Amino acid sequence: MAEKNIIRADQMLPHKLHIIPMKGNPIFPGIFTPLMIVSPEDIDAVNHSLEADSMIGLLMLKGDDIEKIEPDDLYRIGTIAKIVKKINLPDGGLNLFVSTLKRFKVKKFLSLDNPVHAAVDYLDDINDESDEVQALTRSLISEMKQVSENNPLFSEEMRLNMVNIDHPGKIADFITSILNINREEQQKILETIDVRERMEKVLIFIKREQELMRIQKKIQKQINEKIEKSQRDYFLKEQLKHIKQELGMPVDAKSGEYNRFKEAIEKFNFEGELKDQIEQELEKFSLMDPNSSEFMVTRNYLDTIISLPWDTPKPETVDLEKANTILNEDHYGLEDVKERIIEYLAVRKLKWDTKGSIVCLVGPPGVGKTSVGKSIARALNKEFFRFSVGGMRDEAEIKGHRRTYVGAMPGKIIQGLKIVKRKDPVFMIDEIDKMGASFQGDPSSALLEVLDPEQNMYFRDHYLDLPFDISHILFITTANTLDTIPRPLLDRMEVIRLSGYIDQEKVSIATRYLIPKSLNRSGLKKTDVKYPKATLRSIAEDYAREAGVRRFEQALDKINRKVAKKVVMAEGTPPYVITKEGLEEYLGKPIFRGDDSKKVSKPGMVIGLAWTPLGGDTLMIEAVSNPGKESFKLTGKMGEVMQESASIAYSHIRHIARDYHVDLDFFEKNTIHLHIPEGATPKDGPSAGITMATALLSLGMGKMVKPGFTMTGELSLVGNVLPIGGLKEKTIAARRNKIKNIIIPQQNVRDLEEIPDHIKKSITFHPVKTMEEVIGLLL
Repeated sequence: MAEKNIIRADQMLPHKLHIIPMKGNPIFPGIFTPLMIVSPEDIDAVNHSLEADSMIGLLMLKGDDIEKIEPDDLYRIGTIAKIVKKINLPDGGLNLFVSTLKRFKVKKFLSLDNPVHAAVDYLDDINDESDEVQALTRSLISEMKQVSENNPLFSEEMRLNMVNIDHPGKIADFITSILNINREEQQKILETIDVRERMEKVLIFIKREQELMRIQKKIQKQINEKIEKSQRDYFLKEQLKHIKQELGMPVDAKSGEYNRFKEAIEKFNFEGELKDQIEQELEKFSLMDPNSSEFMVTRNYLDTIISLPWDTPKPETVDLEKANTILNEDHYGLEDVKERIIEYLAVRKLKWDTKGSIVCLVGPPGVGKTSVGKSIARALNKEFFRFSVGGMRDEAEIKGHRRTYVGAMPGKIIQGLKIVKRKDPVFMIDEIDKMGASFQGDPSSALLEVLDPEQNMYFRDHYLDLPFDISHILFITTANTLDTIPRPLLDRMEVIRLSGYIDQEKVSIATRYLIPKSLNRSGLKKTDVKYPKATLRSIAEDYAREAGVRRFEQALDKINRKVAKKVVMAEGTPPYVITKEGLEEYLGKPIFRGDDSKKVSKPGMVIGLAWTPLGGDTLMIEAVSNPGKESFKLTGKMGEVMQESASIAYSHIRHIARDYHVDLDFFEKNTIHLHIPEGATPKDGPSAGITMATALLSLGMGKMVKPGFTMTGELSLVGNVLPIGGLKEKTIAARRNKIKNIIIPQQNVRDLEEIPDHIKKSITFHPVKTMEEVIGLLL
């Protein structure tokens, strides 16, 4: 009889329901829960239900942002609920307390207009009385107890409810409703009628929750351990601080640093601005929290200050003989440089003065400009610091960054003084002719203050922002050319030119310096290799004709590496004699041959002399004529000055052509083409004026110039020969090419005194004032 009553009670549930679409999670049967109703459509549905039997259907929406509801927007399985209590809210909404009863499935939507109305069938749980279900029930309750014990979010009331529920299906529903599961997975469980299957799914979710809690517990444990360690460290540090206080020791790192800075600063006996500024920084440092960002900035600043050599240099003993010996040991030639250093030392000996000097060494690559800096420092018994400014574009590299910038540092000058710890070192500034400029500033302008003896007594680095006397430094700068050095900067330096070397000098340098260095680099002994002088001369002539000795040294290194290989592989027995004939085995075919020297073979060909940043060089100037309209064509990558010089030469030769039996028709009816070979190499300057004029007249007369001659000189429009520069380098280039006669301007005769006798030996110089004298010598 009881079963029939239960069946009738189920049948009493309405088969047509007003539906409330749910945007949140689904609500399971057997739960008493509050429900907030806000939308007017849902309020209408509630009111209709209350007028009838207080029953409403709760269906979950498939999306949260659906405005107009279609049948496909709602899940088909939901929960019927009885409205127990209704509370009207001030904003027009409703707060309902509902008791959910049973699952239902929508057969058909009767109306989707507000409110939604549907015909439903009710769903009963199946497979809920087997032994497996009982076992699953116990397992669920046991697992949930573990979850609830470790999770403060599960209240005691929830635990009691879970134990007091008697139906397995309702236990699964209750657990699902309190677990942190997404809405779609909860809906799947709501749609699962088979109790066993439902409980298996819920058990999986419980296991997942347990795993998450295990990870959470592990993370929490790690955090707690870190907190405990930091607290333990704090207490130990406090104890250590009190122990140090009792012993009279510095309490912490900051105190130790402060005492170190204070002691160092007191030793310097600063005065005036220096004293006020440094003491102010020290006081600020003592009040700072070690954890503040400014603390390390101020600490580094004070560290830089105490690392600098503030004291005036002490008098030094000057030994000219020893200095001269050291300079001669380290470098062959370079007499101008050596003489200037000895003069500097002589002045220091007579008048004790620690003021430095500023010297600029100019010359082609490989002549020993950089290495001579170390030699000077050794001769003067001073510390040496070198830095290159080639390609530098930021003036902060010279004068430092202001301390307001993150990672600010002093400039190269202050950094160098900090490293050498002497106030009177030798500073070498390499490649001063290759500085750039950018939006970050102009380094060459920053060097104006550094290299000015009147200003550098009070040099202010941006980082230090204190006056520092750098006038005691001996500055040596190096450059390949003076053309790119700004004029104000050049005026501050004493220029000493280093010319290239002739073959005889290269052989001497190789014997005394290069061969021992190269043997040492290759791991060879002096007795392993023999270099006859003829071999060294052949290397200079055939493989290394440049002004310096860098390629010469590379050639020696190449030979010694091959010899080292022979020694290791026991090919032959030392000593290995490198003969002139055997050079090809080590160095390959000669780069230059004896027959490669420039020779005049036709009218219109003349050999000239040129100066380049790489040293002196010879130029073959060629001129040809072709029938056609009068014109003058120039090729060979000439610069503007050289093109103007060629135009002057053409105009002057055309003007004097009749005096040398050249018909004017030659110019009027021919196109003259003047070319300087090696077209990829830029050429400029006025010193080839008389050379181009001679080539044009030789072409017009159809007569070759005398062999064995070369020339240099600027030509004026009226035929005067004007002075040129770089005569020493040009003479070396002529000697290298075995030319015995050089025509030079009369005003350059005074420059011959500066050329060493061994370079001038066997060369005849022909001074000229006018172009007529040049023509008289050659044509």
